[in-house]
Amino acid sequence: MNILQINGSARQQGANSTLLADRISERLLQENPGARLQVLDLASNPVPVFDDAAITALFTPADQRNAQQQARADQSMALVKQLQQADVLVLGVPMYNFGISSQLKDWIDNVSLNQVTFRYTANGPEGLLQNKRALVGFARGGLYRGTEADTQTPYFKAWLKFVGIEDVQFVYAEGLNMGDEANKAGFASAEQDLARALAR
Repeated sequence: MNILQINGSARQQGANSTLLADRISERLLQENPGARLQVLDLASNPVPVFDDAAITALFTPADQRNAQQQARADQSMALVKQLQQADVLVLGVPMYNFGISSQLKDWIDNVSLNQVTFRYTANGPEGLLQNKRALVGFARGGLYRGTEADTQTPYFKAWLKFVGIEDVQFVYAEGLNMGDEANKAGFASAEQDLARALAR
């Protein structure tokens, strides 16, 4: 089993979402002897911004790209290959202003490529990342689970399905900025979510 852990925080140290992702990967390694873990920390190793240059490079046919465009396309394809080689995707997701970090969004945009990780058909989009599993760890300062303010859960449900990953479990650590007791309770609740996910 190959596990790819993506740390989506903007913080290089002390991020609750990274602690949560580390715990998810730790449990996966415990339950799957011989599994291999690769970690991509987007704060320490940010991926290229998905800007006009990226879009131009990726939408230009490969045989028509200049050297700079090819180099930019290669950066995205390296991230795609890393994801394609994973059996299990672990995402550490902080909540910033009801959304996700710009670092994590750039990673998602770099790996969401038409004809590579998804394609459009006469029957609609088809995800090409088949037979993979995802465990998404949400770390939040407040309490959002099951409320209208939780924009992240539907976002990841939609995106993961779009690229073909339908075996998905969510782990929630919430109330982490609401005092010490709430912090402990938040991580304890996450442990329960994780236990249920791994017992399925």
